[in-house]
Amino acid sequence: MSLFRPNWQALAALLATLLSLTALPYTAGMSAQFSLAVAVLLAAGAIVSMLRLAAGLEALVLLVASFGAASMLIAGLAGATGTASAGYFASLVAAWLLGWRLVTVLSGDGSRTGQTAGIVAITVPALFGIWVLILWECIVRGAGVPFVLLPPPSAIGLRIGNSLPILAADFRQTVLKAVLFGYVVGSLTGFLVAILADRFRFFANGLLPVGNMVSALPMIGIAPVMVIWFGFDWQSKAAVVIVMTFFPMLVNTLAGLAASSDMERDLMRTYGAGHWQVLMKLRLHAAMPFIFNALKINSTLALIGAIVAEFFGTPIVGMGFRISTEVGRMNLDMVWAEIALAAVVGSLFYGALALLERTVTFWHPSYRR
Repeated sequence: MSLFRPNWQALAALLATLLSLTALPYTAGMSAQFSLAVAVLLAAGAIVSMLRLAAGLEALVLLVASFGAASMLIAGLAGATGTASAGYFASLVAAWLLGWRLVTVLSGDGSRTGQTAGIVAITVPALFGIWVLILWECIVRGAGVPFVLLPPPSAIGLRIGNSLPILAADFRQTVLKAVLFGYVVGSLTGFLVAILADRFRFFANGLLPVGNMVSALPMIGIAPVMVIWFGFDWQSKAAVVIVMTFFPMLVNTLAGLAASSDMERDLMRTYGAGHWQVLMKLRLHAAMPFIFNALKINSTLALIGAIVAEFFGTPIVGMGFRISTEVGRMNLDMVWAEIALAAVVGSLFYGALALLERTVTFWHPSYRR
């Protein structure tokens, strides 16, 4: 049996490392010896990755080689922003390819089960996100991209650390007030109206065309009207969120209530079950995947709607207000800090709903192995 097991990521990384040696040093802040050390680390990681090793050992080598080289490349930019050579970017590509190989090894063939599968499900997206930040940092600082165009993640992180009170106040105003209130009211109202529309078909026939028309209305047209009607505080933003979340819940719930088969409903009626018994014991259970689909859609619509609505009038607090104000001041690091906050909040909200969906709809075929 051959000692080598080549893979294209490692081969490409080795080739990129060899190309990087033609442009030493990598930056003005890195000596030729330090740059050569980066290249040796990358080459060693690529060669070891092509050996027939256990997956765990290969993953450890790739972790050290890829992230070790990346940290050395970032350190070499200290005081030397905008001086990266072609060799610097070639070595960055090599480190990224080894990181790609690391994710491939951890993912395996998808047959992992139990605790190992849970760890991999968390680790792989985390590594992917970290590499996005590494590439962003190295490319922006290495190429000397103007700060006003795109600040590096390090500057955004520093701004977040120095602006926690402001971010907390914006979070309370936008998320804890406008988003949560509008999301709960809009989704709950859409669900209840769907129950009534399912019971009285003429109601559904008259409401759904109106819902399709309202869903097509542009948000930037609704938001100013709601500000005029409900004032400049969070109530007008909550009204925008209610409008945006009502009809997705209505449409998805109606579709879910129709998901149970005629045979299942006929069987319930042969047992003497009335409309509400069939609804509670059969049709709502079948509709749960559709309802959670609407809840997840609304989780993103609610946050987007509240932030955009704040562009059209708000007190001097809120995520949308901060973004529009700081863009005018050219404080792009603060704008990205607010964007990062919105992304984290939206991801956590969506993840919590996905976890709740898995708990409630554990019986669904999509969760069976």
